[in-house]
Amino acid sequence: MFGDDGLGLDEVLRAAEDAAPVESVDVVARNLEKRFSATDVSFLFVDVLGREAVRLPKAGAPGQAYGQAERIGLAGSVYDRVLRSQRLHQEEHPEGGWRLVAPVTNRGDCIGVLDMAVPYADDTVRDSVTQAAHALAYIVVTDRRFTDLYHWGRRTTTMSLAAEIQHQLLPSAPCCEGAQFTLAGGLAPADDIGGDTYDYALNQNILHLSITDAMGHDTASALLATLTVNALRGARRAGLGLLDQANAAHRAIAHHARGMTTGQLLRVELETGACELVNAGHPWPLRLRGGRVEELKVKVNLPFGVRSEIPYEVQRLQLEAGDRLVLITDGVQERCAAALDLPALIRDTQGDHPREVVRTLTRAVYDACGGQLADDATALVLDWRGSRSGQRRTNGGSNV
Repeated sequence: MFGDDGLGLDEVLRAAEDAAPVESVDVVARNLEKRFSATDVSFLFVDVLGREAVRLPKAGAPGQAYGQAERIGLAGSVYDRVLRSQRLHQEEHPEGGWRLVAPVTNRGDCIGVLDMAVPYADDTVRDSVTQAAHALAYIVVTDRRFTDLYHWGRRTTTMSLAAEIQHQLLPSAPCCEGAQFTLAGGLAPADDIGGDTYDYALNQNILHLSITDAMGHDTASALLATLTVNALRGARRAGLGLLDQANAAHRAIAHHARGMTTGQLLRVELETGACELVNAGHPWPLRLRGGRVEELKVKVNLPFGVRSEIPYEVQRLQLEAGDRLVLITDGVQERCAAALDLPALIRDTQGDHPREVVRTLTRAVYDACGGQLADDATALVLDWRGSRSGQRRTNGGSNV
């Protein structure tokens, strides 16, 4: 990853392992200060809703107390442009030299940005800063297992118990990229939490996806969502097929709770694009193919937890290179968001990275409802390339 003129990955990783988990950014900052006389080196998280950048204070600084970090609105900012383009930004610094802002991203998951001032900025400096940001992404992903700091850094509002439960059910990374696909998910929570979740797992030859919506609101729906997600994960991790996963979720709810959960489960073969699907009372998927958006009107079974003699049915789809599949919960179709033209929105964003599509969709619903959602609005966007080229798309217009 790093050449002789690069950051020196071994040196940084050794320093990061010797330091406390909360000092990851300081390790990279000291390296850049030493190599390029960098100043004002800071790391900014993207918050959970994708609306603000939160500057992480240096370890031990007074601003490290919860709720005291600097917050910057993303809309129209240089940070937003860097996150969208996934390219290093350079501009003149008002006090002389140059300001560099680099994306901190791991497999398509936009963690934040690295911001600094340097006295000079040639190709070597720019390449090294880009590599430093890439290394920092891996370090943060590793170190956030050991501390709450990186979870705190993404929170700009107080979380209720229900919200805490619900967010812990989501994958640790909302975006994943592989040779054959790019996937991103996002959730705009209702004021009292509506029970939405999404999940994915990439195995050797299979991509598993799920999107679910537990009945009710607040803690009751969060607990119902917990049963659903963990039953699905347990069956999946035991190597069971899609039908058995659906039955596991149904049994968990029927035996341990009162209520129901709608859901959509997908199992995609990476070699062929062949897709199996179970729909349990959930909104139909939308597919963008050749510039045309259509609902895939698959057979809809009853939600998980509803007693019925009719078994779940596995249906089959075939993904083609260039397809975009959009999975949503019914919060995206709520009455207050009825004015949204979802097919047009999906067409208009067809050149954007899936994570930007998710942001656009959830923000549009949030704005249409005046910032007060009656139900969670969740979207899961899958771009299918059907290629084993090893290239991963990180922005709207290029492959890396």
